[in-house]
Amino acid sequence: MLAPGFPHPIVQVMGNTESERTRQGAARLADVARLAGVSVATVSRALSRPDLLSTDTRDAVQRAITATGYRMNHAARNLRKGRTGAIVALVPNLGNPFFAKILAGMGAALNAQGYDLLVGDTMAPGGRHRALRRFLDPSRADGIILLDGQVTAGDLAALPGAPPVVMACEWIEGAPLPRVVLDNAAGTELAARHLLALGHRRIGWIGGPGDNVLHKARVKGLARALPDPGSGYAGDFTLESGVRAAERWLDTPAADRPTAVIGFSDESAAGFMGELQRRGVSVPEQVSVVGFDGIDWVAHLPVPLTTIRQPKRDLGSTAARVLMALIAGQPVEPCTVLAPQLVMRNSAGPAPS
Repeated sequence: MLAPGFPHPIVQVMGNTESERTRQGAARLADVARLAGVSVATVSRALSRPDLLSTDTRDAVQRAITATGYRMNHAARNLRKGRTGAIVALVPNLGNPFFAKILAGMGAALNAQGYDLLVGDTMAPGGRHRALRRFLDPSRADGIILLDGQVTAGDLAALPGAPPVVMACEWIEGAPLPRVVLDNAAGTELAARHLLALGHRRIGWIGGPGDNVLHKARVKGLARALPDPGSGYAGDFTLESGVRAAERWLDTPAADRPTAVIGFSDESAAGFMGELQRRGVSVPEQVSVVGFDGIDWVAHLPVPLTTIRQPKRDLGSTAARVLMALIAGQPVEPCTVLAPQLVMRNSAGPAPS
């Protein structure tokens, strides 16, 4: 005898229609095929290679999926294909707001193709080598997007059998990896020529770490526009390095100070500008300031920052597409270069007379 409230077994047998399966969450591929009037193989193809089917067939399968409530078992599918279904982005500092839109662009492009985006911080405890050991492993990820140019070719060579790797933003000199980058030299050239057009002739700059590939490329861009770019102020792309540069600027005799300064990051430019304003220096009346990156918050500073904007979302989505092509065994360009854009705001004005 059945316990009170226990469903009668006949009810369980009778509930074998597509609608009952939908309510029970137990729809199978065969149920979708039956309702769509196609074979199970066609349903499978609609889920994995929809471009091979006609629009009418794809629509019929999609309606059947919706009606039955079919859910693909991604774990089982990935196991059959020998893949994890995950892509890992390795970022040198997750606290840096610069990376937010790049990761958003990656995530959107990857999710559209059924991949999950995981993010690892190469500056977390244990450092770069621990991050590489953890993630450059085909059992953890189907591919890696590496945004940390301080990793070396030797680091990667020490980890054989790694999944496909694409570099984004930064790159490893001498490493045969496809990369998606900004034309960094064109960016600082744009900034310098804008300041020259405003009448500035003494133009300083706040660099990054001297061995960093972005720093080197941006110095080259300055050299295209300025007869003598000088040595600049030492920096590391942070707010603090901008503050230190401001202190050095203040310590320089007024007649020798740059009338304009280009930060190799928005953070260093903002730190420079903020410290000078705190000390009573007027921007841009006494000194013009230009940043680099185009992060959102610099548009909302007391004096909105003129900057070189990187197409961050496009950079992320392009890197994701290059990696997916690499995983699929398709040929890819060794280097994809995106163009920067000058965004003019109030922090840059005519040179003081």
